[in-house]
Amino acid sequence: MPSESQPYVDGRQPDQDRPPVADRLDDDHFPAYTMGRAAELVGATPAFLRALGDARLITPTRSEGGHRRYSRHQLRLAARARELVDQGTPVDAACRIVSLEDQLERAEQMNEDLRRQGADTVHGHR
Repeated sequence: MPSESQPYVDGRQPDQDRPPVADRLDDDHFPAYTMGRAAELVGATPAFLRALGDARLITPTRSEGGHRRYSRHQLRLAARARELVDQGTPVDAACRIVSLEDQLERAEQMNEDLRRQGADTVHGHR
């Protein structure tokens, strides 16, 4: 694998607009997984992942060649949907449940961030 300052094997230069590799590896939303690997990690089939895409639970990024790429966040959502489907929940209902759970988690995180910011302001840290 080329370093960030060296050209790729095919002679291309690394994209200057992209974050360093270490930052991308830590990014929960970086589309690092191919469909086959994603399906393997979730314990599902590629068809199941496509069904989740059709239900709009996850929208994979497309590579330059048109292949689906999934992030860790999307894999967690897919794994949760698979748990619900394995328990007998229809795919569409499982996707709605997982979507609502994800929205709730994000709202709770935003509330916590706002509480922290308010506490910092009150205590003179800002």
